[in-house]
Amino acid sequence: MNPHPFFLSIESFLAYIGSEKGLSLNTVHAYRHDLVLLCRYLTEAHIVDLGSVNKEDIFSFLGSLKKHRYETSSISRILTTTKVFFRFLLREGMISHDPTLYLDSPKLWQLLPEVLSCAKVDGLLAMPDTTVDIGARDKAILEVLYASGLKVSEVCALDLHDLDDEMVRVTGKGGKQRVVPIAASAVKWVDHYLLHHRKGQEKEEALFLSMKGKRVDRIAIWNRLKQYAKQAGIQKNISPHTLRHSFATHLLENGADLRVIQEMLGHASIATTDRYTHIQQRYLQEAFEKFHPHS
Repeated sequence: MNPHPFFLSIESFLAYIGSEKGLSLNTVHAYRHDLVLLCRYLTEAHIVDLGSVNKEDIFSFLGSLKKHRYETSSISRILTTTKVFFRFLLREGMISHDPTLYLDSPKLWQLLPEVLSCAKVDGLLAMPDTTVDIGARDKAILEVLYASGLKVSEVCALDLHDLDDEMVRVTGKGGKQRVVPIAASAVKWVDHYLLHHRKGQEKEEALFLSMKGKRVDRIAIWNRLKQYAKQAGIQKNISPHTLRHSFATHLLENGADLRVIQEMLGHASIATTDRYTHIQQRYLQEAFEKFHPHS
């Protein structure tokens, strides 16, 4: 059976929202369902190239949903999925224009992220077996994720010369670079990996390698993290982004200035970083309701 012509694009998108955005498995499955509806419609309309989809095609798709008696709320959700999908394709260079650009939809990515307690993070970081190559690599990666607040894609992009004893140089969106401090514990585990477990790959510039000697990718890190979370008994649905959120939240809880956190995370706007204030307030409210005698 031949794969659907849009299959690879959909799978790349689903991997992105799972690993980079940290959305739950249920949400990923919902996005998959919506995109199957979209691609089935496009295929029936004899549209085989996502780059040729225009605004009228999207309107026709939504009209077909209404004709099949989908609820307004369901159509709105499917439109949201479609907009996020085409935005991703444009950013990845897979299409040259976004046919959904001027279509109204609810605000996107507004879910508050999951955050692990310091104890849970410690438990997670203790899971890799650092006596074997893959465990030593994974330990170093998890330590860097939590110690620097980097995105998983930024960790994958690190080269050997990007890290020193105190700082890590990060290349973000559009090739923009920033330098952020990194904890000594993370540097220690990176050194352990480089000295004892990264062998025979002198010509490869990437800091973290797959078992085949190539640059590690975000899906591999995501899968390994899921395995370690299960071993650590963590019930939450977490992703590499969870460590980034935990990093920022723990800094805020310990008195770090919001502007400093903004700089370290590479946020262009302080409004993006400000959501960590809301996360902290949520946990304070939960603690109050749980422990205050009159709550």
